[in-house]
Formats: sequence, structure tokens, C-alpha cells
Amino acid sequence: MLDLKFIRDNPDAVRAMLAARRLTAPLEELIEADRKWRDLLGEAESLRSHQNTVSKEIAQIKRNKQDASEQIAEMRTVSQRIKTLNDQAQSYKSEADKILRIIPNMPHTSTPIGDSEADNVEISRWGEIRNFDFEPKPHWELAEALDIVDFQRGAKVAGSNFVLYKGLGAKLERALINFMLDLHVSQHGYTEVSPPFVANRPTMTGTGQLPKFESDMYRCDRDEENEEMDLFLIPTAEVPVTNIFAGEILNGEDLPIYYTAYTPCFRREAGSYGRETRGLQRLHQFDKVEMVKFTFPETSYDEHESLLRNGEAVLQALDLPYRVISLCTADLGFNAAKCYDIELWAPVDEKFNLEISSCSNFEDFQARRANIRFRREPGAKPELVHTLNASGTALPRLVIAILETYQQEDGSIRIPEAIVPYMGGVEVIGSA
Repeated sequence: MLDLKFIRDNPDAVRAMLAARRLTAPLEELIEADRKWRDLLGEAESLRSHQNTVSKEIAQIKRNKQDASEQIAEMRTVSQRIKTLNDQAQSYKSEADKILRIIPNMPHTSTPIGDSEADNVEISRWGEIRNFDFEPKPHWELAEALDIVDFQRGAKVAGSNFVLYKGLGAKLERALINFMLDLHVSQHGYTEVSPPFVANRPTMTGTGQLPKFESDMYRCDRDEENEEMDLFLIPTAEVPVTNIFAGEILNGEDLPIYYTAYTPCFRREAGSYGRETRGLQRLHQFDKVEMVKFTFPETSYDEHESLLRNGEAVLQALDLPYRVISLCTADLGFNAAKCYDIELWAPVDEKFNLEISSCSNFEDFQARRANIRFRREPGAKPELVHTLNASGTALPRLVIAILETYQQEDGSIRIPEAIVPYMGGVEVIGSA
């Protein structure tokens, strides 16, 4: 969430941000609601000052044993007016707060300006793209032939865009999760956490999923008596992990804080249907290992670069070709000030179209919503932390890349060397 004072003082900058993001938002309504809120508060404060003065006069009149009924009657009217003004002010403040929650973050100055994803800027590439001496098969054909993913029965159990991993497919999924968690903990300095897989409305609001993206979420039955039990299945571990410190003031000596977590993720929106969404490409439920950082404001962009390297390290260890792009303003996520996407090479499609990680710096946007602050030293004024997150990384697109990149002519799949120990020594998922 942006600072309302910043919007008040820099409306043209916010208008320019919305234009650069190719978005519309009721900014003028926000500015007007904020103006009316402050005007009403000012009028109420002026009346309170008058009320205090007259109250002293009434006390003096009574001490002089004189009649103060006229002044008392006036103060009753003033008190009622103050109450009316405060109620009106609160109404405008609520309106401003509601709009404020749907205004996106300001892009960092290094974020490319663009009209669409076509204007995203490629930063780097890594790895050698494999040249096959046979016609490579798409991952869904390989998975079905090897009986490691059952698409039909997954859909039977839960509906379209849900799948059932089985046998060595389930083991591969688990092996990759454990490998990534171990890598981030042992080599990158993260602390592993295991959060709830559901989040309440305040938690979902704190990281910016609500109210803007509520229609994309899986909502549980609501408990009308308790807002904290208005629960959603989490769309990413970013939500519960970032909110671990919601409403808290951290000790500056503890920063930066790095957390990593595995969770399943649940999202209703699964995109259009076609070749690029077939098989494991877009699912309503998928597994992911996430990385979250809480940092000092002045170091967050250095931390952003190291966060990107942590995500890249997973793919380098698995020897999977990828590229890094910097998202332009029109493609930038709602919460992010700057974002890198890592895209894996899809051998069958012959292009980088497997987005495996979004690496984002939110600056203080989420921290303001969730009220996460820190003190540099005891007694110092609290400041907002900067929050960052990245997938480290997401499945099942990682599984797609492994199946298609490591396939052999007989339909079998070689296992990347880094995860053979996690597969119990299995080096090949057998031929069809």
C-alpha cells in the first residue's frame, strides 16, 4: 500500500505510474475523499477548541453563581455537530482506505517502461540448449507413457487443472522440494518454516492478494462470527510467511531475515486452454518452494540481486537452460516495485516459456499494509521494513523442463545428478 501522504503530495507521479502500468484506478476519488476527510477533521478540531474555551467560561460563570444555560445549550449543539463531523470524516476515511488498497505500487526507476510483456527486457541467459537427434516428445506424453502422472484421474477427483502424481513422479516432486529446501538452508542462509496452508482475510490483505484478486482465490466457508476464520487456501507461501511479523516491530539487529518454505499453492485462474496450458503447464494446485526476505530499506536492492541468484542456483544445479527478464511497467505485478522473471527453456516448444520464478522487491508496500516495522536501535522511531520474495522454485514447470530436457530416445528420463540422492539413487525413470 502506498503512503497516503505521498499520494497527496505527488498526485502527478501516481497518475504517471498508473499510465505506465496501463491501469486505471479511482485516483481522483481517493484524492477528493482524502481532502474531505481532512477538511471535516479540521472543522471538528476547530469546534473542539471552541468547546474547550466555552467550557472554561461556563465553569467560571457557575463559580460566580450566574446562569450558564445559554452556553450549555450552545455546547450541546456543538457536541452534536462534532459527532456528525467525525462520523462524516470517518466515512470519507473509510472510502479513501478502500481505494488505497487497490492502488498498485510505484515501479522502481530501473523498471523498464513498456506497453505489454513484449517490452520486458532480457537481462541474461544461462546454460546450453540441448540439440536432440530424435523428435522430442511433450511432457504430457512422456508422463502418461511412464505412468508417473495421471491427468484423467486427477481431474476425476477434483476437476480440470488438477493432477495426480504417482510412483516415481510423486517421488520426483518430493525430491525436488527437499533438494531446494536443503540448498536454500545450507548454502543460502535461509531458515526453513512450515506455515499454515490457509490464511485469514487480514493476512491475505497484508500481502496484497485482497481485495484486488479475491476472485482468483479459493475461499473456505466463512465463519460469520469471527473474521479471523474467514479463510482462504493460500495462493503462495509468500502470504503466510510475510505475515509472520504482521503488526510487529522487529529488532534492527535481527535484519535481514531470510525464510524459505514449501507449500502447495491454490489458484482459481488457470488461463486459456491450448498447447501452452496443456498437461502440467497451468494448474489450480501446484507445489512451490518460496523464499522471503525482510530487509533494511537501503539494502533491499542488493538483497533483490542476491535473491535472484538464489533462484538461479537451483536451475544451475539441475543444469536447465534459462533466461532472466526484467518485467516492464505494464507487466509488473500489483505489489512489486521491481521484478525479475526466470523462464526455463521448453525443448518441445523451442522457446523460453516456462516461467519458474518471479523475484520481486515490494519495498515498503506490503510492510505498510501488514504494519511490519523495525527499530534500528532501542528507542529509535519505528520504520517500515522492505519485503522481498521469489519462488525458489515453483513446480510443476520445473518437472516439465526436466521431463522434456532429460528425455531419451526410448522415452525414459534421466534424473539430474543433483537430485539422484533425493531419488534414493534412481538415475533413470524407466523406458515406456
